[in-house]
Amino acid sequence: MEQQPCLCQNPSHAHDECVGLAPRIICDVLHRLAPLYAPQELDTPANVGSHLPNKESVVEALIVLRDIMFPGTMTHEDIHRAELSVYLEERLSRAFRLLSAEIATALPLRWTSRYAQVTGAKREVGDLRGEAERLTGELVRQLPRIRELLVRDVEAAYDGDPAALSFAEVILTYPGLAAITSHRIAHELYALNVPAVPRIMSEWTHAQTGIDIHPGANIGERFFIDHGTGVVIGETTDLGNNVKLYQGVTLGAKSFPLDEHGNPIKGIKRHPTLEDDVIVYAGATILGGDTVIGRGSTIGANVSLMRSVPPKTTVLQKAVGMEIRENGKPG
Repeated sequence: MEQQPCLCQNPSHAHDECVGLAPRIICDVLHRLAPLYAPQELDTPANVGSHLPNKESVVEALIVLRDIMFPGTMTHEDIHRAELSVYLEERLSRAFRLLSAEIATALPLRWTSRYAQVTGAKREVGDLRGEAERLTGELVRQLPRIRELLVRDVEAAYDGDPAALSFAEVILTYPGLAAITSHRIAHELYALNVPAVPRIMSEWTHAQTGIDIHPGANIGERFFIDHGTGVVIGETTDLGNNVKLYQGVTLGAKSFPLDEHGNPIKGIKRHPTLEDDVIVYAGATILGGDTVIGRGSTIGANVSLMRSVPPKTTVLQKAVGMEIRENGKPG
C-alpha cells in the first residue's frame, strides 16, 4: 500500500502517522533543521560532532590521572601501601586506554581544523591509533616528573597560606591545586601538539574551580593560586618558580595583531612573563606579550599594568578617595 503524504504537508516526508500538534511540529522542524548540519570531516561551524573527541571520556581520563597524582582523592578508596602498585597499575592502564582512544579521534584536527585549512597543513599521520598510543605513552612517561612538581605545589600552598593547617587540607580542598594538577597534565598534551583534548581538560577544570588556565601556559615550580576564583592565565604566559597569584588576577593579551584578512594572527606571544618569586594580588591585570615582571616583584591589588618592571619592584594602585560615615554622619 502506497504511503500517504505527511499530514504536516512536507512533501518529502511520506507517512500517515503525523497526526496531532506535537508530531506536526516535530516533523516540520526536522525537515528545516536537518539541512543546517554538515556531516563532513572538515572543521566548520555546521559540523556534526560524531567524529570529535568525547568530552565525557576525556574528563574521565583526567580524573583518573589526577587520582594517580594524589591516590584516593578522586575516588575515596582505602589504599594501603602494600596495594599501591596494584592500584596505580590499574589506574594507569585505564587512563591509557581512555586517553589514547580520544587522542586518536582528535588527531585529524591537525589537518582538518579551520586553522590547518588556512595554513595549508597536510595529513602527516597514517596510523591514528598507533600515533595516539605513542603520544599517550609520552604523557604517561612524564607522570613521575609531574608528581614531583605537584608535591612542590602542595608545599608552596601550605607555606604561603597561614590558613592551611595540613598538607591533606591543601590536597583535598584547594581549588588552586586542582587547577594546577589538571594544567600540568593538559600542558604535556599541548606540548605534544594534541588537538582539542588539552582544552577539554582545562575548560572542565575551569568550570569546576573558577580558574582559567590555558594548557599552553608555561608554569614553573612551587606555583600557588590563593582562593583562585576568577584567575585567568593566557596561552603564551610564562611563569617562573615560586609565583603566587591571588583571586581575580588576569594575565592576558593587550591586543591581537591581525593578518591581511583581518583575522587574529595565531602562534605569537601575546601574554606576559612573570619571573621567579613574583606575587600578584587580587584583581590585578597584567597584559601583553612584551610585558615582563622582574624577579621578586610585587604587583598590588587592582593594578592594571601593560609594561615591564625591573626586578624587586613594587607596583601599587594610587589611593582613591572614600567617605566613612558613622551612624549615618560623615566621619
